[in-house]
Formats: sequence, C-alpha cells, structure tokens
Amino acid sequence: MRYVVAVAQTNSFTRAAERCLVVQSALSHQIARLERELGTRLFERTSRRVRLTLAGQAFLPVAQQCLDAAERAVAEVAAAVGEVRGRLTVGLIPTVAAVDIPSALHAFHQKHPQVRIGLRVGSSEQLIEQVKAGAIDLAFLGLPVTIRPEGVASRQLAEDRLVAVVAPDHPLAAETEIELARLATEAFVDLPAGTAGRAQSDLAFAAAGVHRQVAFEVTTVDILMLRLIRQNLAVALLASMYTPHLTGVVTVDVRDAPTRIEHLVWNRSSLAPAARAFLTELALSVDDAGPQPLFTPGP
Repeated sequence: MRYVVAVAQTNSFTRAAERCLVVQSALSHQIARLERELGTRLFERTSRRVRLTLAGQAFLPVAQQCLDAAERAVAEVAAAVGEVRGRLTVGLIPTVAAVDIPSALHAFHQKHPQVRIGLRVGSSEQLIEQVKAGAIDLAFLGLPVTIRPEGVASRQLAEDRLVAVVAPDHPLAAETEIELARLATEAFVDLPAGTAGRAQSDLAFAAAGVHRQVAFEVTTVDILMLRLIRQNLAVALLASMYTPHLTGVVTVDVRDAPTRIEHLVWNRSSLAPAARAFLTELALSVDDAGPQPLFTPGP
C-alpha cells in the first residue's frame, strides 16, 4: 500500500522507489503482486506516464487511511510508554498574531524530535473542514465575532480590532483615527468574497450603512497585498496585532472598525498523541474548551 501511494503521488515508479528507499524492480514486483491479489490493475503504464486506473482511484484513499491508522497505532503504543512519536500537522491563517507559531513549533521539536511536523496555510473555513476530516490535527483561525467554529473543539485565544493599512504617502497616513465612512471612498485589497477574513470587513461596512469597492482580491495576506498598498493602489483592513510585522506601510485606527477573534480548533474525537502533546505544551487541556484567552502575542 505504501508503494501504491508513493507511485500515485509521484506519477513515477522510479521516483516512488527512490522515495521508499527500494530498488525499482522490488517496488514494481510488489505492486504487481498486489494487483494479482486484487484481480485488477491499479495503474495504467505507458512509456511516457503512469496514472491510476478507476480501480486505483478507488483503492488509493482507503490505502492512505490504512497507512495513517497503522502509523497512529505505532504512535499510540509509544505514547503508552511515555514517548511521543508520529506526525503533527498544524494549520493556520497567515495573520495569526495571538501565538508565535514558529517559536511554539521549534520548542515542541526540541522536546519531541521524533515527531514529524507539518504546516498548512489556508482560510479559516478551509482549515475547519480539514480538522474535521483529520487532514490536519489542529488549526489557528481568525473569525468575525458573529461566527463560532462548528463541529470542532475550540478555544478562544484573543480578540482584536482591525486597523486601516495605507501607504506612507497616502492622505490618510497623517490621520490618527478615521471612520469606516471615510475609508469607504478608497479602493480596497481584501480576501475573496465568502471567506471569513473578508466577512468581518463586509459586515462592518454593512452595519455602518456604507458601501466600499474591493478592487483587488487576493487569496492570502502576502507580498502582493503589501505591494498594492505601497503603490497607493489600495488600502486594507488588517488585525492590529498582526500589522507590527509589516514594513513600508502605515496603520491608522478606525473608530468603528470590525473585530475578529482568534481561535484554536482541534478534532476532539481523533486527536493523535503528538497533537495532545502540542496542546500540553501550549498549556491547554483537550478537555478544556472555555473561551478565555490563553496566549500573548509573539514578538
């Protein structure tokens, strides 16, 4: 099963053999033996490419689940004798500010070097679904005050108001505080419509009874967003705890700004030993899902 997954991921018997640290002939022989046992081919092989058959497409996700379960069993046995092993996959939105994630992962790695750590960045709604599906162990989110994480265990980390982010030579840069109505006259760069990160601003402008123009939609807060702001093509609303990490821009307080809440979420029913250990490092019990803040922002 491990060989099948490797071939499916690399689209190559040669690269799969390299990944699995076996010679290609051994890998091909084992897959052929499995295909005989199943009574059908899992891969279509040509001189140019390798791809899954319909049977292979059906087999792959179940094989991956079996491998995950086997790895989880080994990790649980290790945990029973006081050793933390396995995998820890953490999800986060790019603007997390309540926790210094790299420092937290570094400290965890120093204490539990046998755990393989992974990180995935996405929107809050995507991360919640991945936690539910078991694709990631836990996630750090940012949601409007009107939205709570559903279907997962959660803990509120911090509450923060958004601020306007503008270019240093923008007319608003000299202001100490403005209102949404004044900001609404500017072109905005923001996350795509329908995302939680976008909703917090849309709801605030709607509550203020003003309309704004989102001229630029980006999938994440990154260099592109900052370049658009620095070039005076757009302004943005971002969490005030996150903006100290930004350079070449100016922040302005907004009197009636929207508020967001950062949450940590996890799947209580399928929490792996490494994830439980990480929550312990964060001084959080898996049985405690109260709303009080836990952490102070990282540097």
